[in-house]
Amino acid sequence: MLEAVRDDEAYANLLLPARIERARLDPADAGLATELAYGTLRRLGTWDAVIVEAAGRPVAKIDPPVLDLLRLGVHQLLATRVPTHAAVHESVALAHRVAPHAAGFVNAVLRTVSRTEADAWLERIGDATGAEGSLERLAVVESHPLWVVRALRSALEREGRGDELEALLAADNAAPAVNLVLLPGLGDGGVDELGEPDRFSPVGFTADRPLELVASHEGRVRVQDEGSQLAALALVGAAPVRPGERWLDLCSGPGGKTALLAAAALAGDASLVANELVPARAELVRRAIAAVPIDVHVRVGDGREVEAEALGAPGGFDRILLDAPCTGLGALRRRPEARWRKQPSDVAELTGLQAELVDAAFRQLAPGGVLAYVTCSPHTAETHGTLQAALGRWGAAAEQLDTAAVVQGASRHPLDLAGDGRTVQLWPHRHGTDAMFIALVRKAADAAVGADATGSAAPSDA
Repeated sequence: MLEAVRDDEAYANLLLPARIERARLDPADAGLATELAYGTLRRLGTWDAVIVEAAGRPVAKIDPPVLDLLRLGVHQLLATRVPTHAAVHESVALAHRVAPHAAGFVNAVLRTVSRTEADAWLERIGDATGAEGSLERLAVVESHPLWVVRALRSALEREGRGDELEALLAADNAAPAVNLVLLPGLGDGGVDELGEPDRFSPVGFTADRPLELVASHEGRVRVQDEGSQLAALALVGAAPVRPGERWLDLCSGPGGKTALLAAAALAGDASLVANELVPARAELVRRAIAAVPIDVHVRVGDGREVEAEALGAPGGFDRILLDAPCTGLGALRRRPEARWRKQPSDVAELTGLQAELVDAAFRQLAPGGVLAYVTCSPHTAETHGTLQAALGRWGAAAEQLDTAAVVQGASRHPLDLAGDGRTVQLWPHRHGTDAMFIALVRKAADAAVGADATGSAAPSDA
């Protein structure tokens, strides 16, 4: 699997479950395989630094298949309870199959690694990288690219909580529990009947056998992060739902938030349109909402070209969710390979797209309607940067709502939130969720549909 992630840019969270099912692994072996794959990918930077020290050569000088074997072996030795002899033996046996010429090398490197405890290795590679407390040291010890560490520190410092950086990085490296959502109003009782309720989301929970619950509830129980649930619930809770409201999920794939919105629309006698650019992801949206007995129109196309009138909302949409494409730095614990694929240059490209999408969403919003701008990234350029630039363009036509009050009102228990309340930033280390950013904006009652910030007509494909 590491080879597929490395060479084919495969996604571990999509590839691994299929391979586990094909191999018909029992729960214990499936759990071990998941920990080995995800754990190795999360700690890649740290294990590479250990390998450099133990092998006496840079990783660029080691053949990729051999390097993957070493990474797996080091992860077993330093981060699991797999016995030392078993970790070394199995790694060498794999080397005989994959790269026979390197079996002796793999054996020697892993035996060198095994002679030193994990904490001592972390101290050693940290000393080789930077001074105590430096970002360079944190990057290698906590296995994050340096630019990501800097971005996360900046986001925390904006809240006056820069001292939480190490806790955040450690949370990114911890395997999260599988979190579930029970779509409300579909006759399945409450979450407390199915498992352990989430701390915050009133429709979220965890359970001992989550995938069995998903399979047995025909789409009414789904895998979804608690922070993602709160983002959808924030839009629903921004104002009382009036019968006949028209809602839009502008970038809906793969459909988790869409399903929650669909259940809420059904309960409130509202209608929902879901837009998705990629046909395959649009199909995932259709599957996600299949359990909700409501007619949701799934449009396949560019969200920047959406026109409310063409979608049956001539007066504009009353609520729009824009879960914007982003770097995904808020979900690194769930998408272990993502941290190694993203580059700083991606941010500029994505913020440009976010600006175009948020303007398109605002144009199609009805007067008095509410827009939820959401990202699964805490990067300040993608959160406050995109939002504040948009508010500057919209001027008096837009009003920021007290997002914190809305999210607190939707939550089972109070959340520890920073800032002035106009936006909400969730965190893995503080809330146990992905690092979701949520901002609610209301369009002025006298603002026109399909108009830009100056009130003049704007082209639908701008």
